[in-house]
Formats: sequence, structure tokens, C-alpha cells
Amino acid sequence: MTDQPLPNPLRKFDISAEEINRVVAVFYGRIRTHAVLGPVFANHVTDWPEHEEKIAGFWRNAILREGSYYGNPMRVHVSRPDIKAEHFPDWLDLFYQVLSEELPHDIGRKWAVLAQRIGEGFRTGIVSMRQPKDAPPVLF
Repeated sequence: MTDQPLPNPLRKFDISAEEINRVVAVFYGRIRTHAVLGPVFANHVTDWPEHEEKIAGFWRNAILREGSYYGNPMRVHVSRPDIKAEHFPDWLDLFYQVLSEELPHDIGRKWAVLAQRIGEGFRTGIVSMRQPKDAPPVLF
């Protein structure tokens, strides 16, 4: 019998919490200097270490299933009118760049697929939830 914990069978792919934390820190370091996204984030993030820990918890929960995030990120994004649907392709491009630089290809690709799905969900949700109630739907 060993003292090592069993791996979580619900985890999405093999990555450590430390790797997730590092990717998030590098990504937000780049966000702060991004010409388009930097000012949007600066309007809302007053404590970068706290924000990075919250978002790293989101990703650790999404990937490792560690129960480290509680919140409603869709509501947060929709409630901030300066966050636009057109920001998500820039966000994803920057995130993909960090993943490709910081992680082995197969792990970065798996995370990129998950990020694409989540990012597209946010983008679609923002468009949908901001539509006037009686307006025709926006078809993508």
C-alpha cells in the first residue's frame, strides 16, 4: 500500500496544478500589455494575483476536477458591457500562444480544445444574453 493519492479518474488530461498556475500567470502577464485586451481587463481587475488565483482555480476545476472554483463566469462576462464578443478570438489566440510555448504539444492541444469550447460558449452567451428580448436571433 502506498501513501500516494490515486489520480482523479474524472480529470480531463494529465497536467499538474503547478503547470496550470504557471500558464495562467504567463497568460495574464501578456494580457496586461495586450493593446486591445489589456485596457478591458484593467477596467475590472484591481488585484492581479487574486484574479490569477481565481482563474487558475477555474482551470484546475475544469481540468483536474479539484473543486477549486465556485462562481458564475458567464454572468460576470455578460454583466460587463465593455467585454465584447469580438474580444474572444484575440483572447483565444493569445491563450493558444501561451499554451504552445509553456506546455508539451499534446497537453497544450488538449487544453486548447477545452479553451475553445469554453471561449465559444462565453462569446455565444454574451451575444445571446445581450440581445433585445424580441429581436431575431443572431445566427453565427
